[in-house]
Amino acid sequence: MIVTTPSRTTQRLDKKAQRMASELNIPFYPRDDQSIAVMQTIYHQDVLVVGEAKMMIYRFGSDEPIFFHPNSAMFRVRRFVRGETDPLLLTSQLKEGMSFLDCTLGLGADAILASVAVGPRGRVVGIEANSYVGFLVSEGLKRWESGQKEMDKAMKAIEIVQDDHRHYLHTLPDDSFDIVYFDPMFEETVDVSNGIKPLKVFASYSPLTDNVIAEATRVARHRIVLKDHWKSKRFEELGFTVIKRPSATFHYGFIDIEKKGEKHERKVSRDRWADSGRQNEN
Repeated sequence: MIVTTPSRTTQRLDKKAQRMASELNIPFYPRDDQSIAVMQTIYHQDVLVVGEAKMMIYRFGSDEPIFFHPNSAMFRVRRFVRGETDPLLLTSQLKEGMSFLDCTLGLGADAILASVAVGPRGRVVGIEANSYVGFLVSEGLKRWESGQKEMDKAMKAIEIVQDDHRHYLHTLPDDSFDIVYFDPMFEETVDVSNGIKPLKVFASYSPLTDNVIAEATRVARHRIVLKDHWKSKRFEELGFTVIKRPSATFHYGFIDIEKKGEKHERKVSRDRWADSGRQNEN
């Protein structure tokens, strides 16, 4: 990836883009009135455009950018503030002061709603496997102005971890978060909004496995929650109780964490995973 500016730039904006390039350890090239398509042709790279208000990533060979936008979080937060409910909050039983680990952050819509729900006494951490998307979202959360005071404060409070959730979960102590949440790429094709469609080419398609759920069970104190396509077999295969929503393209499922008698079972699951990893290395 390379970094540049919009076609109409300033010296201050050039310096901002150069600083971003330095943080990401990737090259900066002046725009010099070149189109994005021309720059992609010259450098054969994805292009990160650093503007005054937002940043956009153009995938090599595409003229459709990915950029940060709260998307569905905007109206979901408004409904929550009005006292209405949300299927994610119902399924997770998320309440003020709780902690929420979003293992598949993407553009952060679910993490934003969770951050509003847990309030200033709670904690939300989002894991993003793609470092460039993680950077884009991290900067967007800091700078976006939604016009909703609660939402703006909640966005700034979200902690971003740029890592693969399979690795990050393994590094966490037992009982680290109340809720561990997964929203993997659907195995079924669905229509998505123009705002998140370009994200599909950057998304991680690593499978959700028994080993990952075993680690999530060790890390979670209250529930593991899965959002998936209504036709998905993962709910049943991984042991989730499904909350079916009529006419919805996706459902939520959950696994309750029982503390009594569970710690030994979770430790055994973790040890088995570690053993299998060592065997694979050998």
